[in-house]
Amino acid sequence: MIRLIRLIRLIRRKPGARLSASALLTVCALSACEPPPTENAGSGAGRVTRDRLLATDTVPAEWLTSGRDFGETRYSPLGRIHVMNAVAVGLAWEYEWRSHVGSVHWGLEATPVVVDGVMYSPGPWGSVAALDAATGEPVWRHDPDVDPSYTRKGCCGPVNRGLEVWEGRVYIGTFDGWLVALDALTGEEVWRADTFIDRSLSYTSTGSPQVAGDVVVLGNAGGDFGVRGYITAYDLDTGEEAWRFFTVPGDPAAGFEHPEMEAAASTWDPDSAWEGGLGGTVWGEMAYDPVLDLLYVGTGNSYPYPIWRRSPSGGDNLYLVSILAIDPKAGRLVWHYQTVPGEIWDYTATQNIILSTVTIDSRPRDVLLQAPKNGFFYVLDRATGELLQAEDFVTVTWAHGIDPVTGRPIPNPAADYRDEPRVVFPSSAGGHNWQPMSFNPETGIAYIPAREQAMLWRSLDEFNHRPEVAYEGFTASWPPFPEEFAHLAEGLPDIGPNEFLLAWDPVAGRELWRVPRGSMWNGGTLVTGGNLVIQGTAVGTLDFHQADTGERIHSIHLGSGVMAGPMTYEVDGVQYIAVMAGYGGPRGSAYPLGSAAYDYESTGRLLVFRLDGGEVPLPPAQVVPTTPEPPDLALDAARIRRGAELFGVHCRICHRASDEHLSAYPDLRRMDGGAWESFDAVVLGGALAVNGMAGFGDLLSMEDATAIRHYLTSEQRRLWEAESAAGTAPDGR
Repeated sequence: MIRLIRLIRLIRRKPGARLSASALLTVCALSACEPPPTENAGSGAGRVTRDRLLATDTVPAEWLTSGRDFGETRYSPLGRIHVMNAVAVGLAWEYEWRSHVGSVHWGLEATPVVVDGVMYSPGPWGSVAALDAATGEPVWRHDPDVDPSYTRKGCCGPVNRGLEVWEGRVYIGTFDGWLVALDALTGEEVWRADTFIDRSLSYTSTGSPQVAGDVVVLGNAGGDFGVRGYITAYDLDTGEEAWRFFTVPGDPAAGFEHPEMEAAASTWDPDSAWEGGLGGTVWGEMAYDPVLDLLYVGTGNSYPYPIWRRSPSGGDNLYLVSILAIDPKAGRLVWHYQTVPGEIWDYTATQNIILSTVTIDSRPRDVLLQAPKNGFFYVLDRATGELLQAEDFVTVTWAHGIDPVTGRPIPNPAADYRDEPRVVFPSSAGGHNWQPMSFNPETGIAYIPAREQAMLWRSLDEFNHRPEVAYEGFTASWPPFPEEFAHLAEGLPDIGPNEFLLAWDPVAGRELWRVPRGSMWNGGTLVTGGNLVIQGTAVGTLDFHQADTGERIHSIHLGSGVMAGPMTYEVDGVQYIAVMAGYGGPRGSAYPLGSAAYDYESTGRLLVFRLDGGEVPLPPAQVVPTTPEPPDLALDAARIRRGAELFGVHCRICHRASDEHLSAYPDLRRMDGGAWESFDAVVLGGALAVNGMAGFGDLLSMEDATAIRHYLTSEQRRLWEAESAAGTAPDGR
């Protein structure tokens, strides 16, 4: 009884709040009402086990992994909410996911997990909130101690894409590279492991850990900045390192860490750009087959992108943009499939992997499904890696198709930008990016947040690897292209960007239907037994579609853009649908006209819905900034040009405001007098590091900062003069 009272006190309740029956039973089971499962190594909460994961369809109320089941299908058999009553869905409760670090609303990109009436929600930096899944009342929250200036090392903000709950523990990676095991009952830290091999480099961790047998595995991000990809496995109970698998070789002169690296080195030039790490980072979702005991890993893009800079004599460059099947006991490679040998377009294979069974040639096949950036939908035998099907699901011009015998792409020479600029489909954003697709194993249909967009690629004359500087050796442009290159798109399909929700038959390799979504970054998908496909959008809605036809049944106005994938679960006979809303992450720091974040503050929220729920409270209205009178500075044209270049390299990745976009970060073209006075102290000295604005004094000189000052002042003067002429400047002129 004493233990029960202590457990209830740990669940910090608001006065008058009601503990859901499932959550109460969980608390009861953890005290003395019934003994906890013997296989549970932790406190008794978060009781996810191998047997339970294999039986998810018999207990559909739970959502035990980021993708619900071991196959990560993001399909739920629940059907209390269906096409006939979805119009009655409204808000049940919300949780404001305010970051504990810095002053920016960071994007939310993960899918929560629900186990025995408790929701475990990941947040920015690697935070975790445990909540009563029926009421939203907090159980506990864990916020890692992360230096906010670490944001400088990442491409896309301190986002997090998932956690694992397993046998009483919650496993999550922090943005600065620690794998943390938390007690699922209390949120107390059990152990932590440093996953980075070199903290002087721009490694970050944004992906979800993956439990695979007796280990938990985590990868890392940072390939665009020049790091070497790898994954590391840790003992579930102690955090002791079990093995590490590199995805690309290091300099052969230093030897090879494991046999696979010696084999991979033969596919690289002996004089490759080893000092740049070469890329291949694992930042997306992995998957694990507990029957075959195989861990499936998708690897990332090259560094630098142009192969003539990183591996001058060419080669496949294993194991870039590949799907790897790894024995989790030994950490050894069982098979691999490379989607783009010798890739040069940032076509990662880190998009979510789904495991299922489909019928091919009248017999069931256990398969792996992936729709990576390169625009082809792959169906592989997950025991052997044999290619069973690969068809383009969006416009593709980098290849003429996939050879069904060799499994290799048929290259299109017109996509090679070594000697001249080229326009290529898909863009580096991909035909499908990290926002997860879903798959209904009952119907055999996949639902993809797809994108059609071309990209203009140009090779630079030089490549000089500089740590903490991204995207070296090339330049690329999103549509619309600069006027002098517009002719390169003549005769091509619509260069976009165009997004759409796509229903795809993987076995037949054909599209069933599509729903246009505009040009912005929309969310992942959920498919349910109620014949529903659910997706959040950039314009700030949660849309319910009929899964067999694509017809929109219901749309809920959120006021917050959505990039994450929704999920659904059931507590006490009530079905809930949850989604993390809050724009941010890759490309998400720029809010285009028409997006929800352009109209409302991009407050991060976890929103949960049910039948007969209420309206969603809207965030505060976005304040469109006006331009203060610029400082009196004698501008120098050469400094303006140099400042524009430096700003593009070091600053624009976060401060993406433009005439057409707002930004999650301060618009540096509209600084007031106080900001200008502290400009050098902030940019060079890191005076605002506590808010996530790291100093760049090790990369920029005082003259560089002066050049950036000239560029920003010229932009501020242009804006102020235009607003003054229109009568919208702050002083009313």
